Amino acid sequence: MDEPRARYVEGTTLAHAAAPARPGASYSRLLQGPAWLPVLRQDLAEAKPGRAERRRPMAAFVQVTDVHVTDVESPARVEFLHPLVHPMFRPQEALGLVSTVALIERVNALTHAPFTGRPLDFAISTGDNTDNHEHLELDWLMCLFNGGRIDPRSGDRARYEGVQASGEPLYWHPGDRLKGDRYAEAGFPYLPGLLDHAVTREFASPGLRLPWYSAFGNHDDSVLGGIIAGGDSMADWYTGTRKAVARDERGTRRVLRAIASGAGVPMEEIFGPDATLAEVTADERRSPFTPAEYVQAHLDPANTGPGPVGHGFTEANADGRDAYYTFRVAPGVLGVSLDTTCTGGFGHGSIGQRQLTWLEDVLTRHSSASYGTDGRRRTHPGDDELVIVFSHHSSETMSNTLPDLRRPDDPRLLGDALVALLHRFPNVLAWVNGHTHYNRVTPHPGPTPAQGFWEVNTASHVDFPQHARVVEVADNADGTVSLFTTLVEADSPYAAEHDDWTPRGLAALYRELAYNDIHADRAWPGEPGDRNTELVLPHPFA
Repeated sequence: MDEPRARYVEGTTLAHAAAPARPGASYSRLLQGPAWLPVLRQDLAEAKPGRAERRRPMAAFVQVTDVHVTDVESPARVEFLHPLVHPMFRPQEALGLVSTVALIERVNALTHAPFTGRPLDFAISTGDNTDNHEHLELDWLMCLFNGGRIDPRSGDRARYEGVQASGEPLYWHPGDRLKGDRYAEAGFPYLPGLLDHAVTREFASPGLRLPWYSAFGNHDDSVLGGIIAGGDSMADWYTGTRKAVARDERGTRRVLRAIASGAGVPMEEIFGPDATLAEVTADERRSPFTPAEYVQAHLDPANTGPGPVGHGFTEANADGRDAYYTFRVAPGVLGVSLDTTCTGGFGHGSIGQRQLTWLEDVLTRHSSASYGTDGRRRTHPGDDELVIVFSHHSSETMSNTLPDLRRPDDPRLLGDALVALLHRFPNVLAWVNGHTHYNRVTPHPGPTPAQGFWEVNTASHVDFPQHARVVEVADNADGTVSLFTTLVEADSPYAAEHDDWTPRGLAALYRELAYNDIHADRAWPGEPGDRNTELVLPHPFA
């Protein structure tokens, strides 16, 4: 059987990938490790010999996901929960803005797709583009993706006011030697001056050179990615001067229980009598944006950048209630961007009946045949096109039954309902998503071979391994289609001197710190079959 062969490997993990210099050590520098060889997966169809010579490239794009553009000095964060909930604090997070530039530079350098050689058609960011849906984070996102000067400061423009200068040993303090600093005890380095360079110095982003599209993630429409927003106290928290930097263990668990109940932000617990508070400088730019404001920022002509206007969103989405759309991937290939977030609380997703009905109509109009719920194949008027579906949440993380506050009467359906609908349309090739921060590639075999599709779930930019993914679609001219998935890393060294405060040096440190995070999951990169792959499935129109 012919194994997949790449033509362009430079800048991808087909050439090399980050690896620890001291595997198993509590803290390790990184180095250039071996290439991740492509894996042929025939779960849905058998690959036929000679397909590489016959195949015709149809589309190629880059997916980035879970960038988490973060205002690390914001009072509207609860980093003190991190011993119980990992995402609440990351030792690398203050370097996130400058390091996103290294990701953009990598995408810009990819002149051809690795396996087919096709020029890339576009990039898509599948949600959690911001961390805590602040206007300031949204402004930074637009400047990063479209190009321009970035001022990473918020609050006091002259100094860093986040938890890493709080004096609390709960967090890594790169510029202080604190007794009990659990990160320093794990081997994190002493780097005085790091925060001054990371947070108080401007830098430039070249912006993406490709047209780019955007999808909603739970961090783009909910407080801390899963708490109901609303009320004057919420706005005051974001733009106020009090920041809770520590709680005793009992208080921490009470805050977590209150958040887990889905009742909203427990202000009386966050700022309870046992809380350790810090004074920060108020900043009105931190006010939270609504789903409508998120869409409208994309529609603003000032934010068009390389296009398209709206980055997928149209005036039909401007009120933020129905933030899903279709777009042209390439001739003969349609993209569908869904909104799987739920503003009713919790981080996991679901899909409303209204949106699912809309999706069924879209798929029907772009296929001349489908399968009914009774399993029978049916023909109907429709333009035969291949379809790729995009969303933030994966099938397994669409488990949220709460009503969405934007349409509270619209029934919410879970991942199995969306999988069942996609199975009915043989022209659906793949569902591409994020949210989990893992690399996973999952086959979804249908009742008949023609009804299967692939789910491609990609790791985040904020946590190690900090990947993006190139996806290629090729017609093998033998009754099958191949999807190629190739992981890429940010364009930064695997190691730099710890006093290298250049953007590239800071981006290298960002990856190193992420690898060594005391909460890091070594399973995030996935298994070989979740990384660089050739995914074969029947051609629906052969």
